Amino acid sequence: MSGVDSGGVDSSVAGSSVLDSSVLDNAAWASLTGPHAGFAERAGQAVRYPADVSVFLAVPDEPSADVWNDVAALAGPGAVVPVFSQAGPPPPDWELLEERAGVQLVDAGVDAVSDPEAVRLTVADVPEMLDLVARTKPGPFLPRTVLLGTYLGIRHEGALVAMAGERLHPPGWTEISAVCTDPACRDRGLAGRLVRAVAAGIRDRGETPFLHAAATNVNAIRRYEGMGFRLRRRTSFGRVRIPDDWRAAA
Repeated sequence: MSGVDSGGVDSSVAGSSVLDSSVLDNAAWASLTGPHAGFAERAGQAVRYPADVSVFLAVPDEPSADVWNDVAALAGPGAVVPVFSQAGPPPPDWELLEERAGVQLVDAGVDAVSDPEAVRLTVADVPEMLDLVARTKPGPFLPRTVLLGTYLGIRHEGALVAMAGERLHPPGWTEISAVCTDPACRDRGLAGRLVRAVAAGIRDRGETPFLHAAATNVNAIRRYEGMGFRLRRRTSFGRVRIPDDWRAAA
């Protein structure tokens, strides 16, 4: 998922905890200016992860009118960047590549528990992780995404067949992401076990799990709700391409 934009908030969920959930309205910004600040690359108002870590690029809640100029200066001509509700519409000559609906779900009583078969994945496991992602397409996972947090996997006869891990990290919260299972091993509950195990680790740090899903992925949303996640807000995910001939405004 290339971007996370504001949507309607389910106040019955968002208001159910003393933990401030407003940071989830701009989760990438809260991560890159908070717990993940060590990863941040910046140009003016725009901030992003290194290109081999994550696709996320973010802007503040109330940017000035030239924020898209900062986005382009950071990403460069021809780059593909998220659409931000905080920034208003992108310049008219920027090509819209994708726009789709999503949901943001938060922990409202997840039955988080560690799993005896789950193993911690490290940089040494990245080739296998990238291969699994290429075959299952859970969303962007890059060569150094593993550095963002804890990634757990389950192996069968030595091969990595399922994984899940941590991505965005706003203060007090951690996103569960890259949830995927080898097609030959589906319907065994492996992904659910790993989501619960990752959630248990997040809870052990005194933080709260959350996650995103495409609105059309109703089966996954139903499974997450069955685990104890609840809808916090509806979102939209969009990507635009910066013109190849972009130049900074004088």
